[in-house]
Amino acid sequence: MSDPSTALFDYLENLGIQTRTHEHVPLFTVEDSQKLRGDLPGLHSKNLFVKDKKDALWLVVAEENTEIRMNHLHKTLGCARLSFGKPELLLETLGVIPGSVTPFALINDHSRKINFALDAKLANGDILNFHPLRNDRTTTIQSDDLLRFVTSLGYEIRIIDFDEKIDSF
Repeated sequence: MSDPSTALFDYLENLGIQTRTHEHVPLFTVEDSQKLRGDLPGLHSKNLFVKDKKDALWLVVAEENTEIRMNHLHKTLGCARLSFGKPELLLETLGVIPGSVTPFALINDHSRKINFALDAKLANGDILNFHPLRNDRTTTIQSDDLLRFVTSLGYEIRIIDFDEKIDSF
């Protein structure tokens, strides 16, 4: 079976983006990652694949310690109420399985169905770490390079400050 990250790394290289990838045992949760990453520098993330009541799909990428209240996330994004996307839909649209969700998976969304929201902490960070379409590796990338990668695919990046309080009416 071919490595799903090969095309990703080729694409990044063609953009002139340098990354460094670390191999490790498969990680499925933020908690797994925190226990096993050692002293890998930079910010780490949690990645939410969600669908709103009007069938709009979202990839929400937040710093791993950011509190996201699912019952209020739709207000933050300005969309209908949200629920987690099913694993089959995740595989169909982003070409990854649960535990491997990453902003790098946008490369697989050929129909550009996904709306992309990025935590301001990551957008304004320096060094970022994400799975490269598989959860047994972590790839380190500069924040500016991640933004360049995402926009090169034709996405608008919705930068969200999750620390702002949303008023309820």
